[in-house]
Amino acid sequence: MAQVTLKGNPINTSGDLPSVGSDAPEFVLVDGDLNEVSLADFRGKKKLLNIVPSLDTPVCAISTKRFNEQAKGRDDLAVLIVSSDLPFAQGRFCEAESTRDVKTLSMMRNRNFAKDYGVLIVDGPLSGITARAVVVLDDNGKVLYTELVPEITQEPDYDKAVQALG
Repeated sequence: MAQVTLKGNPINTSGDLPSVGSDAPEFVLVDGDLNEVSLADFRGKKKLLNIVPSLDTPVCAISTKRFNEQAKGRDDLAVLIVSSDLPFAQGRFCEAESTRDVKTLSMMRNRNFAKDYGVLIVDGPLSGITARAVVVLDDNGKVLYTELVPEITQEPDYDKAVQALG
């Protein structure tokens, strides 16, 4: 179990992020067309998982837009935005913010992704959604970099995440 804060108040997660060098846990999430999507669907590409509580918050929106910029023109990279938001809300966000180079994925059907990646918040006002985190994977699904953002209202370290992509 890891601990982060929300406006300075401690909250706990269900576990720890996957270790650098380990194989990333497989997942099944829901895309904008309500299809199930798995980690295997992105085999052969580097992956940046921007795990956010909700796209309906300023910091989540900022990080999604920043990582969208990194995805432009990179066929070797899949930037996956994972949140508890429904796919319809994710789609509205992407349309309004012109973030067409990221792929939003929803945990609407279950919280297994959040549990397996150790980011499920288990107490406090945000219980049941995710802490803010970034996980970078190579083209075979090996973990290259992780960051559990210590304060949910803070942005991730963009430079370190991009550096890990190579």
